[in-house]
Amino acid sequence: MTEPFIRLRNVEKTYLTKDSTILAVDDVSFDIYESEFIAIVGPSGCGKTTILKMLAGLVSYTKGEIWIGDKRVTRPQTNLGIIFQDAVMLDWRDVLSNVMLQIDIRKLDKSKYRPRAMELLKDVGLEGFERKKPYELSGGMRQRVSICRALVHDPPLLLMDEPFGALDALTREQISMDIQHLWMEKRKTALLITHSIPEAVLLADRVIVMTPRPGRIAEIMEIDLPRPRRLDRLPEKFNEYAGHIRQIFQASGVLALDI
Repeated sequence: MTEPFIRLRNVEKTYLTKDSTILAVDDVSFDIYESEFIAIVGPSGCGKTTILKMLAGLVSYTKGEIWIGDKRVTRPQTNLGIIFQDAVMLDWRDVLSNVMLQIDIRKLDKSKYRPRAMELLKDVGLEGFERKKPYELSGGMRQRVSICRALVHDPPLLLMDEPFGALDALTREQISMDIQHLWMEKRKTALLITHSIPEAVLLADRVIVMTPRPGRIAEIMEIDLPRPRRLDRLPEKFNEYAGHIRQIFQASGVLALDI
């Protein structure tokens, strides 16, 4: 078996407050292999986003080790793309210029990456919107721009922090299909943070189920469903996976399934 691309070993994060300490993440260990799609699902406050930020080097970890490839994460990582819940765009730049922001910041060759930016916009249904300003776009369209911006410099790792959270139900379903399409086409290593059980099962190869704070791993589930996965053709096994995760949350007191 190949070596993991990402390794977390006994990772802990403790936040210091004015008069106490808060153990947010405790003894978290897992591997992610190259081109794998992993989802972390758990209740609010369980440390999901903290794990993503520690992996990106945006937040330091208190104990343990995090490795990407052969390098230990000790500072902010640049060879990755991040999609946050809010699609932050620069109002004075048009759509294409917002996607190309990564290229400008990294001082890369614009002539090389502009065709890729155009291709990505086409892939997510924004062909013809290249010169539109952010105020002319819907929330879903803005989030599609952020997806393109995260991928335009061709990073090997894509991190997504609840990218559908601020969207309406129909839009989040469509963008989840966009994410699956792009992942199947580009085969980036992907980590999705979500509190939605169906989204985790729909998109991931494996789902990491977290306990309430302090966040620990309750279970890591293999999702054995064929791709592409379609919302209108989900097998019964999909419901079995989702039901099992709900049972884990019920046992930990997160969900009350009985009326």
